[in-house]
Amino acid sequence: MNLKRTGVGTRAMNFAVDTILITILAIAFYNVYKWYVYYYRVAYLNFGWFFFGTQFIYYTILESIFARTPGKWFSHSRVVNQKGGRPGLGSIILRSMVRIIIIDMFFIPFLDRPLHDYLSKTEVVEA
Repeated sequence: MNLKRTGVGTRAMNFAVDTILITILAIAFYNVYKWYVYYYRVAYLNFGWFFFGTQFIYYTILESIFARTPGKWFSHSRVVNQKGGRPGLGSIILRSMVRIIIIDMFFIPFLDRPLHDYLSKTEVVEA
């Protein structure tokens, strides 16, 4: 199976589209939560908990079901394992957890891919 890896520009576009959607979802969840904090005196959590929690759930659900996110649909790319097949749930969960680490993208010059791809043994290829 001959698969063509996506470039850094495509990956940046995927990231931008997905981050916009994650931010919109996180703001919505956070605003609902603030209502409960105000009216029911629930313990307060800052926005970061909602953003990173939404990010983890967003990537885990979409990549485990479709092997794509809206950003990847937009750029016609998908996630595959090293053999070119669909990645397992464990790989997807590991990808999602490592994405939360803020230094994930800084591994591209050293590994030729982000840390979440390297550790989960996955690739993003053109669909």
